[in-house]
Amino acid sequence: MIKFENVSKIYPGNFAALENIDLVIEDGEFVSIVGQSGAGKSTIFKLITAEELPTEGEVIFNDKSVKSIKRRHLPYFRRNIGMIFQDFKLLPQKTAFENVAYALEVAGYTNEEIAEKVPEILDIVGMGSKAEKYPRQLSGGEQQKISIARALVHNPHVILADEPSGNLDPISTWEIMQLLLKINSLGTTVLLATHNKETVDKLRKRVIGIENGKVIRDDKTGKYII
Repeated sequence: MIKFENVSKIYPGNFAALENIDLVIEDGEFVSIVGQSGAGKSTIFKLITAEELPTEGEVIFNDKSVKSIKRRHLPYFRRNIGMIFQDFKLLPQKTAFENVAYALEVAGYTNEEIAEKVPEILDIVGMGSKAEKYPRQLSGGEQQKISIARALVHNPHVILADEPSGNLDPISTWEIMQLLLKINSLGTTVLLATHNKETVDKLRKRVIGIENGKVIRDDKTGKYII
């Protein structure tokens, strides 16, 4: 599904965020990308979503070079990708239902389609009973579940979870990981960027280690070792 072919990303000042990265992420995989802050994890995600373009090399998504996507087509391309963030990015003045519905409204869905689809997605993440709650009325873990529902609403091919448990306690963290595993079991590719060793060890999925913009480890054992 996703290929990095000799990818480097150089920022002004000759700062190399990524150097000569070669990666293949297969359809349906669950992959943890691990490393300390500044290692290059978020840059990988920005290249996948075409928020940034590689300085060298090619990023391929579903057999298409991300570089070749025209700017006007980017919104449609990005519907293939669900993003989950550390800080949730929920709209505080909207209810849980409205936060998820908003992603559909901007994509042109009808009210009838929204009324049908949003409850289904909220039920999948276990938040059907909290549909009318505002973010301030929800715990951190519950807010993250709403942000996951929003990420799922377009039936994306891949979920990019960027430190999704960074602001959560250990119990909420594992609830979010179990939800990501459930989503993966239903066929969605999941990429998790994290530096949480305990979480990665529990997941027992493929681990890619990044250090100073380079892949230093890639194996299936599910252990966080750098």
